[in-house]
Amino acid sequence: MLKRILMTVLPIVVLGCGIAGAVYLIKNKPLPQKTDIDIPVPLVRAQVVELENVPTVVTAQGTVSPRTEISLFPEVSGRVVWISPSLADGGFFEQGEALLRIDRRDLDLVATQAKLRVAEAELRLAREEAEAEVARNEWKELGLEKPSPLTLREPQLAEAKALVESAKATLKKAELDLERTEILAPFAGRVRHKNVDLGQVVAPGGTLATLYAVDFAEVRLPISHDDLGFVDLPVDYRGDVDRESGPRVTLRARLGGRVHEWQGRIVRTDGEIDPRTRLVHAIAQVEDPYARGDNPSRPPLAVGLYVTGAIVGREIRDVAVLPRSSLRGEIRIGADVEGYNGESGRIDGYQGTVLVVDREDLLHFRSISIARVQRDRVFVDGGLEAGERVCLTNLAAPVDDMRVRVLDGDTDETSAAEPDTGSKKE
Repeated sequence: MLKRILMTVLPIVVLGCGIAGAVYLIKNKPLPQKTDIDIPVPLVRAQVVELENVPTVVTAQGTVSPRTEISLFPEVSGRVVWISPSLADGGFFEQGEALLRIDRRDLDLVATQAKLRVAEAELRLAREEAEAEVARNEWKELGLEKPSPLTLREPQLAEAKALVESAKATLKKAELDLERTEILAPFAGRVRHKNVDLGQVVAPGGTLATLYAVDFAEVRLPISHDDLGFVDLPVDYRGDVDRESGPRVTLRARLGGRVHEWQGRIVRTDGEIDPRTRLVHAIAQVEDPYARGDNPSRPPLAVGLYVTGAIVGREIRDVAVLPRSSLRGEIRIGADVEGYNGESGRIDGYQGTVLVVDREDLLHFRSISIARVQRDRVFVDGGLEAGERVCLTNLAAPVDDMRVRVLDGDTDETSAAEPDTGSKKE
């Protein structure tokens, strides 16, 4: 009986003790302690804005071509009997140098026959003049009225004179053909292609060779419409062409593992704007491209060489030079923006956004006007004042009035004055 009572009461007592202990623990649990979390202020690099005058250079690429190039044609028919060693692909020649001779024997015979015809025509003219003189004297002795031209043999005399002139013209043509059997170089130049060889029979209309002059070399450099605002290209008006006032240009090319330079000048622009690319092509001209010059190790500026031209442009005044990485977002063309002085309005041209750090180390978004962009720099001509600080650090999620810490002693060399070799943002 006692055992049955214990088996019934003991579990109830143990359960009651457990419930009482749990209630006690719940009522006497410790309260959580409150702690302040310190949010770190971002550390950033900043550049102090300095307004300066920066010279610009407009770069473009092109292929070297000759200023003067012709196809050489024979003016008479015949067999080629002699070819100059200079008349070979890549050969140089001087002005007036004999390049090729054609067999002249047939033309010698033609010239001899022409001389005979001249002699015959002159003999006939002498006879007609004598007969005309006799006719005039006889008519005077008779004392008759004014004679007719036919009586005085005037038409026959005119015909004889015309035959003399015709025979002399034929002889002159034969002599010219004899001169044309020797083909002379019209200028100092170089052979691009040779299309004739010894023993070949040639005729007028067949190309003997392609020649180009070596006095000047030219390069067509494409200039975008934006870059036109930074370079003074020569403007050709009808009847007023100035070839000496164009900007200087430096042509560069890599040959044999080294970069070589040639100095030239922009002399003109193409006669039209390219209808496909809408670009203006400036013509750079280099004098005596095959001369050794002051640097004997420099190779000649050969036709067909691909070069980069650096055209000296205008000076951009009062601009701030910033690293391109300081821009927030993409560069855009024109925008409705709120200026740094709180005024709203429309800004044309190329625009961008930067972060400006004020005197209280607070960040502010600022819309700027961009005059020019190159690979790693931007030239700002509006929206910033001298002495302001531009944030250079790429923050993950910046907001207006965000507090930052500017790195002490930070200096940035991006704004150091150096030639601009970039191009306007396309």
